[in-house]
Amino acid sequence: MHTPQLFHFLKRQTPFPGHRAVLGVERPLQLDCGRDLSAFPVAYQTYGALNGDRSNAVLVCHALTGDQFVAEPHPVTGKDGWWAELVGPGRVLDTNRYFIICVNVLGGCMGTAGPSEINPETGEPWGLDFPVITIADMVRAQAMLLDALGIPDLFAVVGGSMGGMQVLEWAALYPERVFAAVPIATAALHSAQNIAFHEVGRQAIMADPNWCQGRYFGEGKRPERGLAVARMAAHITYMSEPKLHEKFGRRLHQRDAVSFRFDADFQVESYLRHQGISFVERFDANSYLYITRAMDYFDLSDRYGGVLAHAFQGTPVRFCVLSFTSDWLYPTAESRDIVRALNAAAANVSFAEIVSNNGHDAFLLDEPEFHRVLAGFLAGAAQHRGLNGG
Repeated sequence: MHTPQLFHFLKRQTPFPGHRAVLGVERPLQLDCGRDLSAFPVAYQTYGALNGDRSNAVLVCHALTGDQFVAEPHPVTGKDGWWAELVGPGRVLDTNRYFIICVNVLGGCMGTAGPSEINPETGEPWGLDFPVITIADMVRAQAMLLDALGIPDLFAVVGGSMGGMQVLEWAALYPERVFAAVPIATAALHSAQNIAFHEVGRQAIMADPNWCQGRYFGEGKRPERGLAVARMAAHITYMSEPKLHEKFGRRLHQRDAVSFRFDADFQVESYLRHQGISFVERFDANSYLYITRAMDYFDLSDRYGGVLAHAFQGTPVRFCVLSFTSDWLYPTAESRDIVRALNAAAANVSFAEIVSNNGHDAFLLDEPEFHRVLAGFLAGAAQHRGLNGG
């Protein structure tokens, strides 16, 4: 495994395994910030096979710190794919039945155009010269990829957290291309509290002297400490207080008494430090700035006169909205707002709140009831779609 210090330098010379397409050659991607992006790379992974009439494609949208390696060992960390519980032969997202696509988002750092990739005009990493992007920009790039792959529409779009935001944007921007949509543990707008958490993380990165005003590649440095602190702060929001108490309580870490120093006395401190250190192995600090900013800008109703229901007026999409009882980052109330808007638009929508003490991260964990509900919805949608075996 590459050391954190070398990882991003080596990755530009050694492409990640998987697929990569260059988009925007004939028609650039017009970004919400007013700039265009031409001839830009998009990295993606696929699982399963596309059927004869190309009707079984499922787009899985990843969250803030996820990537395209949804169902296989990660090429940097060696850990299992972030949704290996759900994607694979015979699983809920059955690769014997569906053609699964997962795309590294625009602004990411695993092969898709972002601040750590090469700016073709300078031959150097983009850094902060990369244009600021939105969730809608991410989705438009994904639609361009599907065009390039010859996939006219999707059986389903599924994703949690920021992935759920992408699902909602897909349903709003391309309703004619989506048969079923499953936004999980998400919201139709980013709350003031969540913007505040993101700002703490960004300030931690920018306060690191190795950030170098975003040009750390040219200086041979990386703001690892700042990025680690950003990850630590964010990770607290992904867990519930009951889960933290159950997992750690006030138990000490490898000691019988407190040290009266600032070492990791408590297990929870050691856990957070590990989360921070392991994160910097696989993620770029500038990408963290860009992607969190995209989430902060997300307010789906804004383009529709402030009325969320207008985003889904006349939609043919079938929706399944899912939340978790202990998720305080994207609480159930925000999912209910989505459901109310879909009902007001006379959309076909089902909703389930899953009982779990795992907090926001529940959608990434082994939650049998969540898996059963998702499997049931997809089976019903497949039957209406007329997929073989549906």
